[in-house]
Amino acid sequence: MSRTKVKKIPQRLCLGCNEMKDKRDLIRVVRSKEGEIFLDLTGRRSGRGAYICRSIDCLKAARKAKRIERAFSCAISDEIYDGMERELENEHS
Repeated sequence: MSRTKVKKIPQRLCLGCNEMKDKRDLIRVVRSKEGEIFLDLTGRRSGRGAYICRSIDCLKAARKAKRIERAFSCAISDEIYDGMERELENEHS
């Protein structure tokens, strides 16, 4: 009998809806070493990462509950959140 190796798909927790989902279905939010916070649509930028679904509703839920701030242990300004919302809207259009 030959065993075929099944590739395991990494799972991550969405900070908006609190559901475990495939990593490739989520968007990575990054805090760089300089303290800059931004969306990483490629998933390859260096820095501390957290994940949200590709929906504005999940970003708004994470923003309201301050889950991204807790994940990065820092305060996030409204301008940064607004910029992330615009970036998500642009990705969908």
